[in-house]
Amino acid sequence: MSVAQAFDDWMLTNQGAMEIALAQFLPSAAVVPARLHEAMRYTALEGGKRVRPALVFAAGELFDADPDLLTRAASAVEMIHVYSLVHDDMPCMDDDALRRGKPTVHVKYDEATALLVGDALQAQAFSVLSESTADPVRVLAMVRMLAQAAGSLGMCGGQAIDLASVGTALTVTELEQMHRLKTGALLRASVFLGALCGKALNANEEAALDAYARAVGLAFQVVDDILDATADSATLGKTAGKDAADNKPTYVSLLGLDTSRILAKKLLNDALTAIAPFGDKANRLAELAHLIVHRTA
Repeated sequence: MSVAQAFDDWMLTNQGAMEIALAQFLPSAAVVPARLHEAMRYTALEGGKRVRPALVFAAGELFDADPDLLTRAASAVEMIHVYSLVHDDMPCMDDDALRRGKPTVHVKYDEATALLVGDALQAQAFSVLSESTADPVRVLAMVRMLAQAAGSLGMCGGQAIDLASVGTALTVTELEQMHRLKTGALLRASVFLGALCGKALNANEEAALDAYARAVGLAFQVVDDILDATADSATLGKTAGKDAADNKPTYVSLLGLDTSRILAKKLLNDALTAIAPFGDKANRLAELAHLIVHRTA
């Protein structure tokens, strides 16, 4: 993956690599229990922008990462992300029928299968990462980081707050805390997992990546809220307008559309400022920040 490669081509290269890796790391649909494995592959393959794996790859390039460990880290992050989408779409959560332009798992199969798909994808993520032949100490640190990002002090905790906040009036500070956990924690882990595939970070590098990751993590959710209020379901690949219909607090409902757009631009600037000390070596991270803020789906 050449640095001279155009960004769109770089994204396509990484998406293709991720499709191959996930197809390899996921159990075959021919293996018992076949229906569960088929459903896992149905939801994980052939869909999504793969933003989290792209962040892993971009940070890995910045620190000359080990290719095999990098692929495993990117695959593990995507499996965790996909599991969260499967559970998020279930009737007991957001009750959505459309994801990535196709029926959600509980609609395509059934609720029990969807629950097991999420459970199995989460377990498979840690299996894939832990089976690396890289330095065991480094791999253990990466497993711990991913677990913390996915758990009650990360993504799951954010989802719990989200569910408890339906119909309530959160402050902007409370909304930010929720989304730093629900969305930002896994995005931050993606950046740091990619970096750790290369080398141990010094204090300045760690601070710069942390500031970048926190900015893009929050920006991702702000833009999600904007798109939910402005785009249609065909464009999004999921049901548009659900946040307002479900009376969920969002940046748009708290700040309004124009102020939310201003906030997204500010967060983009914060992200770019954070990685400026890395110079041109961080171009991919900068391009991903632009993608996150300027995406239309």
